[in-house]
Amino acid sequence: GVLFTTTDPVVSTDLNHIAASSTAALPQTQVVDGKLARVLSWYDNEWGFATRMSDTALVMAKFL
Repeated sequence: GVLFTTTDPVVSTDLNHIAASSTAALPQTQVVDGKLARVLSWYDNEWGFATRMSDTALVMAKFL
């Protein structure tokens, strides 16, 4: 998947080499005044980007 969630307490090194573009930390996510969502999300920039590029290449290959 492109987006993951976690309920575990994590630090950045816990999420190295995760294929998701972003992992939302649910315990730190808050709704303020019922209108605004504050979402804490972690990502592995290189790994997530490379995974999305691979996904894109596979989709494009279907059209060749």
